[in-house]
Amino acid sequence: MRFKILMALLVLVTTVVAIITISMANLFHNDKRTYLHDLAGAAAVQTAEEVKSRLIDYQQKVQVFARLIYKRDLPKKQKTNLITELFEDYPEFVAISVEDPTRGSVTAYDMSQLNALGIKRKQFEQYRKAHPLPLEAIRAGEAYLENSTISNLLPTLTMATMPDIGSGNKPIVVSAIIRLDDLVKLVRRSKIFKTYLIDNHGEILVSSDPDHSEQHQELGWIPDLASLQYQQSAGISKEYNYHGKEMVGGFSQVGYGKLMTATQIPLSAAYLSTRELLINLFIIALILLAGAAILGHIWSNRLTRPIKRLSDATEVLGKGKYNIHVEVSSQDEIGGLASSFNQMVDELQAREHDLIEANNQLVQAAKMAAFGEIGAGIAHEIKNPLAGILGLSQLSMRDVKPDDPVYENITRIEFETKRCKDIIDNLMRFARQEQVQFVPVDINNVIMNAITIVDHQLTINGVKIEQYLADGLPKIMGNGNQIQQIVMNFMINAQQAMADDPGIVKVSTSLAERDQIEIRISDNGPGIPEEIQEKIFQPFFTTKDAGKGTGLGLSVTYGIIKDHMGKVTVESQLGEGATFIVHFPVLVSSESCQDDGKTGSGYLP
Repeated sequence: MRFKILMALLVLVTTVVAIITISMANLFHNDKRTYLHDLAGAAAVQTAEEVKSRLIDYQQKVQVFARLIYKRDLPKKQKTNLITELFEDYPEFVAISVEDPTRGSVTAYDMSQLNALGIKRKQFEQYRKAHPLPLEAIRAGEAYLENSTISNLLPTLTMATMPDIGSGNKPIVVSAIIRLDDLVKLVRRSKIFKTYLIDNHGEILVSSDPDHSEQHQELGWIPDLASLQYQQSAGISKEYNYHGKEMVGGFSQVGYGKLMTATQIPLSAAYLSTRELLINLFIIALILLAGAAILGHIWSNRLTRPIKRLSDATEVLGKGKYNIHVEVSSQDEIGGLASSFNQMVDELQAREHDLIEANNQLVQAAKMAAFGEIGAGIAHEIKNPLAGILGLSQLSMRDVKPDDPVYENITRIEFETKRCKDIIDNLMRFARQEQVQFVPVDINNVIMNAITIVDHQLTINGVKIEQYLADGLPKIMGNGNQIQQIVMNFMINAQQAMADDPGIVKVSTSLAERDQIEIRISDNGPGIPEEIQEKIFQPFFTTKDAGKGTGLGLSVTYGIIKDHMGKVTVESQLGEGATFIVHFPVLVSSESCQDDGKTGSGYLP
């Protein structure tokens, strides 16, 4: 079962992943070429916008330098300190130069940067001497930018512009040597495109290749550079052949200093991306399959483990061991099966316990039967001496005058002898195995006989019996021996509930209704908890310690009451004792039972 579940899950996952992979690969392959064109153009446009923003920022900072240099009301030393502070505030600036037709040229360098990199200012002076600025073109209002890198330790560009200050007829020109670090970060940000910032001659100003900036290379692969420089659209893309490879390039005008951004990516990247997608999907598929295998194994184990436990528990149960339960770990059908199994085990265990109790009761019944036979024989032997004592005491009373002190003693002997004889007669009648026959019964006589039997047991345990028997009660149809057993059971239970503490048991009779005789047996013991009052008449239910009760006394009592067409209720609260109330229907005469022409005795309807 585990293998089947695992294989089904793996086949399902494999099929779903394969369908998804094929569909995605086809869609990706069809759209990738167009996507490369759009992406190349968009990358060029975005880079151009960011470069323009950065260059404008540089131009504004150049203006700040120029205004400070031409602020005539500042002392020279203070002006020098302020320029130094500007270099600290604008760490991307390496040098600032002013070309003034009337006052000559002056250049300020950030010597802290040059010294840190080991570069001499003379190197910049030699470069500028070899590459003079086109001053006339700049004075004509043309923004000028060039790659002025002299060392790969310090890639730089030169920005020349006319500030909004001047002297004489010819305006001044301010140029700045600016580090390319920020622009290099911009063009190197893309991980899939090679990006270039080029001037109007096709020379690389900034490149994602770190060697291009120092070498002042030209991009010979740009198709139709002249037409691209006059292209007014935001960005365009083209396909071209470069060293035998199909390429896709994106181009966009920066809008500052005739600069242009170019991005380049091989056309094969479309297929490589598709291949990479397939590889990634394949890896994901393997991971999913591995995860499905692990989850399938865990799931199948979790599904079949309860079945295995049920199987093992069934084998144990088959050996007659009922002290086993299966853990219910879920609320599904298997969990329901485990719950049913546990319920079956509990019922089997309860039935086995009932059988053991029933067997014990049979043994006890056999013992009681034997005890009854022996007791009957003993009682018969005791009755003979008691008869002699009773006869001699009565004869002695004839020879003794009533005012003689001995007469009182002989009277006491006669009374106690009769009492012993009555107790033995009641015990013999109670123990006699007789066929149950219902006859008219005086309920008060039956209760007094029952009190006679249990009086001694209750008295030695400190329990006093109080009886309140109503006079003139009608008889009931029943078996006196069984009714006597009812009364005795209730009184003995009351004495046992008091746990050998002193107490009182009250027995009363009354005519509750015209056709009902009521017997009340109450005590002042601890009472019966409400939650078990409905269980006390159930077979084998007992609150006594093991070995001190079987739980059958009240159950038998309840059965006898039902056989006599009576009913029993209990009233009790904790700490206030308990009262058992028994009702029996009264016996009516034949005149009251004339019905359909027949006469006889019976119960009131």
